[in-house]
Formats: sequence, structure tokens, C-alpha cells
Amino acid sequence: MAFLRAIVFLIFQASSLAFWATLFLTLGPFCPFEARYRLAMQWPRMMIWAARVILGIQYQAIGAEHLPNGPAILLSKHESAWETLFFPGFLPKMLCFVFKRELLWVPFFGWAISLLRMIAINRSQGTQAFDQILSQSKRVLFEENRWIVFFPEGTRVLPGRYRRFKTGGTRLAVATGVPVIPVAMNSGDFWPRKSFLKKPGTITVSFGPPLLPENEDATTLMVKVESWIHQEMQRISPDRHRSSHS
Repeated sequence: MAFLRAIVFLIFQASSLAFWATLFLTLGPFCPFEARYRLAMQWPRMMIWAARVILGIQYQAIGAEHLPNGPAILLSKHESAWETLFFPGFLPKMLCFVFKRELLWVPFFGWAISLLRMIAINRSQGTQAFDQILSQSKRVLFEENRWIVFFPEGTRVLPGRYRRFKTGGTRLAVATGVPVIPVAMNSGDFWPRKSFLKKPGTITVSFGPPLLPENEDATTLMVKVESWIHQEMQRISPDRHRSSHS
């Protein structure tokens, strides 16, 4: 049954992406930016719906009361592709993801996101990559009223594994004075990284209280983010934590 569900979902995902990206690439360039963004984000919403209906993957979100009205930088745990689909449909603000520029070369998907003013970086450029982020982020945060999403682990990490958090998001927070919101989730338990098969169940997404950058440096601020996420992961996935120590 799991294999059949995965096949149906894959067919729906691929066919809908081709259709929606073609529609978006045709209409998007002629739409005002906000309308263009809203049009594009109907596809991630559709995928979260399809994951629920076809794969049996539900979600529960806790801590949403911590989300501010003003600018914010979200620093999220990253275990699967599910969260990249979830955030645009759930969060109340338009989003800007920081991602590796190679994704722009993916047919349909990359062509579409190139119209959404996301921040694509060349990781090989090191410190120059952060300069690219900073120059674009001020426009995103203060002129376009969008939130910025970072995955500080840098890539999807298997459940129970540890990868040191990179400080790009907290460096940006310190440079701009914008609070960071840590986000914990156990999506990898149900939508595993690089796995064709998905598992039915309920993903828990937990938003932490805003952490202010005043009187902080990027490293100590990231230590606070990482500590909150790890503690929250132990709370929302206690079985995973126990098995890693057994």
C-alpha cells in the first residue's frame, strides 16, 4: 500500500508541477509581484493537501502565537522537502528562501522560483555569499515585508543525526536588527530524506519565541537557536532521542 501511495503521489506531484510551472511562467511575468507570489504558492499548498490525502501525512503546528507582526528571520530544522512546501502555505507573510543557486537549474521548478525574488547563493564564494544575502535581505525584509527562511544545517539531515548549525541567519539578524524564530519539526520521520516511500502520521512543527539580536553576536545567538531546537526536538520526538542513546 505504501508503494502504491508513493507512486500515485509522485505522478500527481510531477504532472501538477509541470502544469503549474508552465501556467506560472506564462502568466507570472505579467503579474504584480504579490499576485505572482500568491499564484506560485498554490502549488506547495496543493502538495501539502496531496500529502495528507494520498500519503496520510498530517501536521500539527504549535507555538504560532510566537510569530511576530513585523520582520522576522526563521531558522528551521531541516529533515525533508516537506517543510519547504509547508512554510509558504502556513505562514502569514510572503517568504524568501535562501538556497543554493543550483536549484535554479532544475527544469520548471527552478525556472519558476527565478521569478520570485528568492536569494540564490553561490556557496563556493564563502564570505562573498553572505554579502550577497545582506544586500538583498534589506529589500526583502523592509521594503517587501517578507520573512526570510534559513535552514542553518545547510542540507537535509537524517532524524537523530547532528550537523552543526551555520551562522548565516544569525549574522543577518545581527546586521539588520531583526529577531529570529527557531523552528523544530520531525518531518523526517514521515517524509524521509531521499526516500521514495513516505510514512503516514502527524508531523509536529513547533515555533519558538523570538530571539532578539540586540547585544548578541552571531555565534552566541546561534547557540541559543540550536539549543532551543535540540531541546524541543527531544520534547516532540522523545522516542527518537531515546533510541539514539540506547
